[in-house]
Amino acid sequence: MTPQPKKICILPARLGLGGPASFQSGLINSFKARDLEVTHDLLDLSVAAILLFGAARNLGVVRQAQSRGVRVVQRLNGMNWVHKKKYIGLRHFIKAEAGNLKLRAVRKMADRVIYQSQFAREWWEREHGVLTKPQSVIHNGVDIDLFTPQPEHKPVDRYRLLMVEAHHGSGYDEGLRSALQLLQRLENRLDMPCELAVVGDVPPELQRQLKRPGVTWLGVVKHTEIPTIDQTAHLFFSGDINATCPNAALEAMACGLPVLAYDTGAMRELVPPEAGRVVPYGGNVWELAEPDGVALADAAQEILSGQAQYSLQARQHAVENFNIRDVADKYLEVLLGE
Repeated sequence: MTPQPKKICILPARLGLGGPASFQSGLINSFKARDLEVTHDLLDLSVAAILLFGAARNLGVVRQAQSRGVRVVQRLNGMNWVHKKKYIGLRHFIKAEAGNLKLRAVRKMADRVIYQSQFAREWWEREHGVLTKPQSVIHNGVDIDLFTPQPEHKPVDRYRLLMVEAHHGSGYDEGLRSALQLLQRLENRLDMPCELAVVGDVPPELQRQLKRPGVTWLGVVKHTEIPTIDQTAHLFFSGDINATCPNAALEAMACGLPVLAYDTGAMRELVPPEAGRVVPYGGNVWELAEPDGVALADAAQEILSGQAQYSLQARQHAVENFNIRDVADKYLEVLLGE
């Protein structure tokens, strides 16, 4: 009898905007290319393993599947923390704390844990202890055939900086403000005009507060449009503070787009000196201190002056380290291996 292909349940079925949804889609496509079936149905009795992106709404049903011998693997990023340092409303505070509690509950009950970065693992272990169960650190992946360099798409009459985040605002606007300050500092340093293109959901009120010449608000776009947008920029600014593994930065490098970031979170793990610049934050990032904007502008100027070489190295680094096919193999070893 021909053995049935193993089936993997991935939850939640929809992850909304941004990098997690992009990564999940690429992972599913890679699994299917290996003749593995993917479902979002927890009640499917033919499921061999469950992959939880973060927490789970139906944790009781997950436990039932686990009791039948189904392996439960949690893909874990960071924790909500900005709400403890910056008041953004009681409702958001409660939601953030509830999210952290759910993540902790799954981390305790899962059979195995995949951290998106070494930074994420160390953060969780520092705050909530070291686990004895099998754990792995696997960076996210990118479809390197979809995200490719197209140098001819870049404007030749100006420098274009790009920032891609799913959501700006609700307390998570520090990176956007840093990007606008960067644009201002670069205006008198460069041999051509400089513009900033911002992708993502930016509340209208925040747009009005930050309105200035040289900024293009691209809004929420389909993920299939991101490669084309990446290909039109000269530099990608990753502004998310203490990010565990921002997929947008990996996609940018795959498109030959050098990455600029402050040295917070996992950015130094992800971006080597030849593929961009990761500069000291200049203060206590966990207290949301004012960052060193001058150092950021110096690094941006350095990247733009050597853009062609940085671009080649960024692409090479992404191909060698973030190919979604290789990442899928690592996930399958955790999901189905011994």
